[in-house]
Amino acid sequence: MSVFLPPEPPAFATASPRERVARVLTESLAPAHLVIALLLLVGAHSTEGWSGAGWGLLAALFCGVVPLGIIALGVRRGALTDKHIRVRRQRVVPMAASLLSVVAGVALLYALDAPAEVAALVVAMLAGLVSALAVTVWWQISLHNAVAGGTAMILVLAFGPAALPVAAAAPVAVGWSRLVLKAHTAAQVLAGTALGGVCAVVFALLR
Repeated sequence: MSVFLPPEPPAFATASPRERVARVLTESLAPAHLVIALLLLVGAHSTEGWSGAGWGLLAALFCGVVPLGIIALGVRRGALTDKHIRVRRQRVVPMAASLLSVVAGVALLYALDAPAEVAALVVAMLAGLVSALAVTVWWQISLHNAVAGGTAMILVLAFGPAALPVAAAAPVAVGWSRLVLKAHTAAQVLAGTALGGVCAVVFALLR
């Protein structure tokens, strides 16, 4: 099997207008950003008040903030090429470390009797991360689209069909940006989006 190696993204100053839009979408809708936003939204929805948002914030610490820190540290030390970890073999260690953080978050949320929707969402994220890590060992799936796809499906489950137009825009926008930047192939983008369904199914079963 040939090794897929995405090119370094173009510098913003020299990029075409299309590439600039793609870079903005890739950066703003990065996996950790979507994870944090989703946890805050579902957390607030779980109790219809500030206490739920607090639970979401606590979960976001383990599922979003700590993984961001792990990646930032890896980039700073030179172990990772960039914060999106475009080289597949570099992804395994930070993903495994993030997995431990999410496991700790799950344990704490259940110990503190967190709202069912928040706990279910973190377990769903854990399932998605395990699945993504298993695939990443041998193939470069789009983690951006895995998170975007899972986010879209979970938003619809949590907030109903009215959320579909906004939710569906995320994986479409992210997928387009990854293709424009040549960060992934179409197959990797589609597979990532489909893998997001793992999270949605777990969330639906546990909430």
